[in-house]
Amino acid sequence: MSGRNQFLITIKKLCMVIKKLLTYNIATIMFGALFVYMIVTVILYSTSSHVTSYQVTVGPLTKNPVCTALAIREEQIVPAGASGYVEYYAREGMQVRKNGSVYAITNTRKEVKSVELSEEQLEKMRSNMANFSYGFSGSDFYDAYSFKYELQGSILQAAGIMEQGSADSKGEADTDEETGALVGEEVGSMVALGRQSVYTAPEAGIVVYSTDGYESLTTENITEEAFNEKSYKKTDLLTSKEIAAGDPVYKVITSENWTLMVPLTDKLAATLSGRESIKVKFTKDGESQNGSLSIVQIGNQKAARIQLKNGMPRYASDRFLEVELVINTQSGLKIPVSSVVEKEFYTIPRNFLAQGDNGEGKGFIREVDGKSSSVTEFVDAVIYKEVNSKGQEIGWGEEEDTSGYCYVDKETFEEGDVLKKPDSSETYTVKETDKLQGVYGMNKGYAVFRQINILDQNEEYCIVSQGTSYGLQAFDYIVLDGESVKEEEILH
Repeated sequence: MSGRNQFLITIKKLCMVIKKLLTYNIATIMFGALFVYMIVTVILYSTSSHVTSYQVTVGPLTKNPVCTALAIREEQIVPAGASGYVEYYAREGMQVRKNGSVYAITNTRKEVKSVELSEEQLEKMRSNMANFSYGFSGSDFYDAYSFKYELQGSILQAAGIMEQGSADSKGEADTDEETGALVGEEVGSMVALGRQSVYTAPEAGIVVYSTDGYESLTTENITEEAFNEKSYKKTDLLTSKEIAAGDPVYKVITSENWTLMVPLTDKLAATLSGRESIKVKFTKDGESQNGSLSIVQIGNQKAARIQLKNGMPRYASDRFLEVELVINTQSGLKIPVSSVVEKEFYTIPRNFLAQGDNGEGKGFIREVDGKSSSVTEFVDAVIYKEVNSKGQEIGWGEEEDTSGYCYVDKETFEEGDVLKKPDSSETYTVKETDKLQGVYGMNKGYAVFRQINILDQNEEYCIVSQGTSYGLQAFDYIVLDGESVKEEEILH
């Protein structure tokens, strides 16, 4: 009995040890298993190869260069016809006809009156100020003064101080009862009206109330120093003080034909060489226009001479303009050159293509190995590209043309497979191959070949067309280094 009791005691102690292990160490065991899992995961991650991705974007190959252009116009400074105080009848940037009223000279200072604008006029002023603020650059502070003159003229016009009407039905000149301004009649260089003398424009054109010393500048006498913006100064001619006869009172721009002179680097000059025209986009308001282009040498500086025939009034008060030279017009999907790879495909005549069951899908009829040639099977095929007999890709509506070849993934067939033409005894042995350019997409977590059609490229990037069969779409993720992976490889 003692031996039996000893055995039972031993069993009881063993059960107690097992119970103690299960009771007190289950949390430790679970934590240990989780810790081991984390260590294995870190080791696998640190020892596996990592693939860098690139997100496909849409745009041009490179950004268009943005330059500062010097505007040259046909400008004439008009001196004051007499001494006295000036009353302005034409606003800044206004188109006036020849002999149209521009300003008047009086012997007494005009009493300043408060101006009340309508809500619609105020909203227009706010919109103009918001647009100016959006495009303002601190490096071009003189633009603030240009805008100030333009805003003053707009307020005067909105308040009715600068308006010109039309002659009455009798053809006689009317006068404004408040300002005494001539309204609607073409007059000579000066017309006396009460205590003031009204002066008119010597030529038709755009009125500008500032000078900067560039008025006599032409494309023939321009010098290299003219491009120096730091030394540029503009003088405001709008004043409430008394002026002397012969003082500049305004200037008139007499032609809408104008020229932009753009200093160029040697590299940009070489890029533009050979062009006879160019599209210019003005960053001030986003407007664009085309002009004739020529490259000229001014001292040691190469410059683009861009001749324009319209749009000048919008920038009449600006001497220096920030412009974008639109030279990169080719746009598409932008990808790195390092992503591009080549893949080999079987080229099979397009007239061997067959429709699948119920007319769905495309594929080929293959003879079954080791059996009679009458025993065949239909093989679904992934066709990456179809070309005609001239090697041009088959476009929309050209499917009826059965000439040419289609590019089929090599995983679909083996070399030597025999294909049968539908409704014919003619056969074709699979063997001919060709290569297509593409990239490896990684949206699905593994490498998938995507065909590309390169439109343009430089050393770093290339532009590929959109809508290519089995091609790319905007915002797809692709492998940055295409040679670092293989097709269907799991990507980390």
